[in-house]
Amino acid sequence: MEQSQKIKTIKRVLEQETLALKELSNFSEQEQKILEQVLEEILRTKGKVAVIGIGKSGHIGKKISATLSSTGTPSFFLHPAELMHGDFGSLSALNSGNSNSTNSTNSAQDIVLLISNSGETKEIIETLPVLKRLGLKIISITSKLNSTLDRYSDYTLNTKVKEEACSLKLAPTTSTTVTLALGDALALALMQARSFTQEDFAKFHPGGSLGKKLLKTKELMRSADLVPAVSEATSYLEILEEISAKNLGFTCVLKKSSSKELLGIITDGDLRRMQLEFGKNIFEKKAYELTTKEPKSISESSLAEEALNLMQKHRIAHLIVISENKEPVGIIDLKDILKSKII
Repeated sequence: MEQSQKIKTIKRVLEQETLALKELSNFSEQEQKILEQVLEEILRTKGKVAVIGIGKSGHIGKKISATLSSTGTPSFFLHPAELMHGDFGSLSALNSGNSNSTNSTNSAQDIVLLISNSGETKEIIETLPVLKRLGLKIISITSKLNSTLDRYSDYTLNTKVKEEACSLKLAPTTSTTVTLALGDALALALMQARSFTQEDFAKFHPGGSLGKKLLKTKELMRSADLVPAVSEATSYLEILEEISAKNLGFTCVLKKSSSKELLGIITDGDLRRMQLEFGKNIFEKKAYELTTKEPKSISESSLAEEALNLMQKHRIAHLIVISENKEPVGIIDLKDILKSKII
């Protein structure tokens, strides 16, 4: 099937931007050295990363700043025009005139990340003398080396964009794609360097589907006092009483030892089947004789999503939550998981 001109344009743009990304990732030795220095500078600072941009670069800057913040590197976005009208005061700098920070090596000094494809954006250039006067480290993302922005910068990250994918070579397209990808790469490299964990991610994403997918079973489980439990020496009638009292249709069976380690479970269905098997003799049976060993359980440190998958796989409505010592510490109920809307 012959492609229309519109489809050809879409294909050309995607291919051109893909090639630009490949070119960006082909680092020279000098470029790699600069990247290492930028990462170390950000990791070393006790302040935040202030991302500055305008227009399409500003939109990309906001996303980069948000990604940095959500992956362990505190960041905020600043509009350059607002900087010139008072927002320089939001930057923490050693030379800002603040008596609490001047000449203090322990002060939290911010780093600025400026974005301008041309390196000559008027609103960006106007901020540079003030940023230098404040003594702030300047990292720039631009495609133009030897531009004004490059000359003012302590570190320049060259996007290597030769032209935009726009047929007029005007609309920011390739440059914004490459800048966004570079920002993502920096954020994730910093995240890895900080040993940022799933638990850390969950703290920064408590709402929405991302946060919910990182809920732990211990955050959704019903407490230990609601867990039906008997010892392995418990009589048949006492087992019935415990199952009836907790109203979950089963009881855990614990070992005799003081550790209260989970031995198995007995369900009301098990009791009905065994009554048919043993008849009146079932009244003489102890819990250990009626127990189904190695029941389905999950660690309290596991993700709630794992608990849901386990329950769906085995078609069960409850799951025993156990500690590192294999002691029952709670119950996960399928209804509670569904209410949490992790799916």
